[in-house]
Amino acid sequence: MLLEGSCHCGAVSFRCQSHHPVPYMRCYCSICRKTGGAGGYAINLAAEAKTLEVLGEVHTGIYRALVERDGERAHSKHARIFCTKCGTHLWAINDLWPDHLHPVASAIDTELPPAPEHVHIMIGSKPTWVPVEGTAADARFDEYPDKSIAAWHDERGLTVE
Repeated sequence: MLLEGSCHCGAVSFRCQSHHPVPYMRCYCSICRKTGGAGGYAINLAAEAKTLEVLGEVHTGIYRALVERDGERAHSKHARIFCTKCGTHLWAINDLWPDHLHPVASAIDTELPPAPEHVHIMIGSKPTWVPVEGTAADARFDEYPDKSIAAWHDERGLTVE
C-alpha cells in the first residue's frame, strides 16, 4: 500500500510502500510521547526503507534521544525524523533494521485501514495522567510487545501486497 504523508506546514512530504499499514500499536514511551505531542502515545506503522521518496528533504532533521545502555548514557539507535520548520515527527528509523522505516500514523495523509484492536506498549513508562484507552481485551505490555508489526498483521490477515 502506498503511504503518503506530510508535515503540518507543508515543507516536507513523503511517500513509501507498506505491507503493514494498520495503525494498531500505541507506544507510551517518553520519547514517543514528548516528540509526537499526541494524547500520551504515538502510533508507528511499518514500511520499506528503500521505497522512501521525500520532497523538501532539506527541511528534515534527525533526533536521537539519549538513553541508558549498559549503565552509560548514549544516543539511541532509534532516530526520529522531523520537519525543522514546524517540528512534525514524520518517521523513525533504527540502525539495527536498516531495511525498515516507521512512518508516524499522525503524519500520514493516505486513508489508513481501521485497526480491529489495539496493542499498548511501554505502559511502564507512561505518566499517571495518560489513560490507556481501548478495551480490556487489548494487549498491554510494560515494555515491548511479544510480536513484531509484521507478525501481528500476518496473524490477522491484514498484510497488504
